[in-house]
Amino acid sequence: MERARANTLALLERALAWPTMQRGPGLAAPSVEIRFDLRGQTAGQVRMRTDGPARIRYNLALLEREGVAFLEHTVPHEVAHVLAYWRHGARIRPHGPEWQRIMRQLGAEPTRCHDYDIGGLQARQLQYFDYHCGCMTHRLSSIRHNKVAKGQRYLCKRCGEALRPGLWRVAG
Repeated sequence: MERARANTLALLERALAWPTMQRGPGLAAPSVEIRFDLRGQTAGQVRMRTDGPARIRYNLALLEREGVAFLEHTVPHEVAHVLAYWRHGARIRPHGPEWQRIMRQLGAEPTRCHDYDIGGLQARQLQYFDYHCGCMTHRLSSIRHNKVAKGQRYLCKRCGEALRPGLWRVAG
C-alpha cells in the first residue's frame, strides 16, 4: 500500500512540473485522497469532487496479487485521470486523447482495461427492479432504483412517460 501511495504522489508531482501541465498563477495543484477500499474486479477508480480532493481508490486484493504490474499500469492510469481532469476540465472523454497523451508522458501504455487474473474475486451482484410506464415494463438496476428514491426521474424513450416502481426482483 505504501509503495502504491508513494508512486501515486511521485507521478503527480513529476507531471505537475511538465510545461504542458502549467496553469495560471493562483490555481492550486490537484490534491488527492488515496484509499485501498475498492473491491470486486475493478483495479482502480477516480472520483473527482468539487468539495474536496480527488479520490483515488485502489483494489488492495489486485495490488497484492499483481504487485509491480499494478504499480506500472493501474497507478499511472488513475493518476492520468486526475491530471486530465485538472488540466482540461470535466468535458473531456475519460479515456480520450488528453488522457492518452498524459498516459504516454507518464511512460505507460494508454489502455482502458486491465488484463489481471480476476479469478476468485467477487463481483458486485446488482438487484433489479421492475418499473412501468404507459407502454411497457423496464428493469432498473439497484443503482438507478436508489437514485429514484433520492428524487431522480427516468422517462420512457418510447412513450415519454415517467417510470413508476413495480414489482421487485433479483437478477439471476
